[in-house]
Amino acid sequence: MSFQAYMDNIQAKTGKSPADFKKLAEAKGFLKSGNLLPSIKAGEVVKWLKEEYDLGHGHAMALFALFKGTKKEGDQ
Repeated sequence: MSFQAYMDNIQAKTGKSPADFKKLAEAKGFLKSGNLLPSIKAGEVVKWLKEEYDLGHGHAMALFALFKGTKKEGDQ
């Protein structure tokens, strides 16, 4: 599955766009000015997304990659 397919599926499931999740992650204290804080680990973000948004591990990791900046919307 392409990265963009993950983003599309997340939005279909939650009704929230990747930009919405970035805002939520910032409010949660994981991001500052759109950048992932160095102290934040993948496990913390995955746990949050699984618990609050019922996302699976792969979808949560896709959002973590987006937050980290290793992937961006539109990536295959």
